[in-house]
Amino acid sequence: MSNEKQRLASLDALRGFDMFWIIGGEALFLPLFTLTGWSIFALGHEQMQHSAWHGFSFYDLIFPLFIFLSGVALGIANKSVRGLSMKERKPVYHKAVKRLLILIGLGVLYNHGWGSGMPADPSEIRYASVLARIGFAWFFAAMIVWHCSVRTQYLIAAAILLGYWLLQVGFGSLTPSGSVNAWIDQCCLPGTTYQNRAYDPEGLLSTVPSIVNALLGIFAGRWLRDHQGQHRIVLQGLTAAGLVSLLGGSIWHWVYPINKELWTGSFVLVTCGCSLLLLALFYLLVDVWQWRRFNGFFAVIGCNAILVYLGTSLLNWVYTSKNLFGGIAAALPEAGATLVIVCGVILLQWLVLKWLYSRGIFISP
Repeated sequence: MSNEKQRLASLDALRGFDMFWIIGGEALFLPLFTLTGWSIFALGHEQMQHSAWHGFSFYDLIFPLFIFLSGVALGIANKSVRGLSMKERKPVYHKAVKRLLILIGLGVLYNHGWGSGMPADPSEIRYASVLARIGFAWFFAAMIVWHCSVRTQYLIAAAILLGYWLLQVGFGSLTPSGSVNAWIDQCCLPGTTYQNRAYDPEGLLSTVPSIVNALLGIFAGRWLRDHQGQHRIVLQGLTAAGLVSLLGGSIWHWVYPINKELWTGSFVLVTCGCSLLLLALFYLLVDVWQWRRFNGFFAVIGCNAILVYLGTSLLNWVYTSKNLFGGIAAALPEAGATLVIVCGVILLQWLVLKWLYSRGIFISP
């Protein structure tokens, strides 16, 4: 396996690790704590809850990490349209727009899963979504990287963070109903918001700073590409950048709170710092130490990440798990029964993904 393929494998493994918590991993900690009484599982369960407003937990990282990793793939690809004619650019633009529109459509589909179905009234449809934000962040980051110099890319990332900060603190307050995000979503966002809130956590304005998550992923991917095979330099660069970003976001939090719902600039820096450190860790495990079994388990999930995400909304994995493992679960205490069903949910999804993986079937927009 070449260094380039190894690097891509570590990227898939980290993406799979990210999605593992979506397919049921987050539900493991509570029954394990009940069965063992170990405080580490209580801490894990606590970290599997989103922050109510200001603050940060591990579960808050899952979404921005996915955006960051989409940027890493762009950085490794090293594509640019500068110097190309419009005729040569058109297929690239067409593919990018198509990907964006597919993600927006799949996001709407995901929003109305779990048996509720899409409303007949267009005004009751929720158009904002996690997949739409991933699509927009990737699309605009790609446009910036394809058309701008490296120096300009860094300046744009800084300008987005500073401009967003000034806009949020200058026009409104960092509260659910008083934020400028709420005003723009009420004014300009079509359809309904998440749980009919004053703002949408994947609304219009808060999508803008998520572009920086993708841009910093691109910078990391560029670092991986430029120092291919130089493991020490790669690890030093990713770790140093991660620590600086994490420290910067933590300091900024004193005056500009970390907030996932509003996707504040401090949240961007903290999540990018964590993402860089995780990327360094997976690079070490997969590319340097070559833990193939570790890599294989998560890569199976990561290679079909969008399919995994959609499946959590459109398919009732708990029902299937109970049908297969309900007899075993019924013979155990409540916590043990819950653990069996959760493990069954994870196993069933992994086996489907393994079947696709072994046949080289990778579904992406």
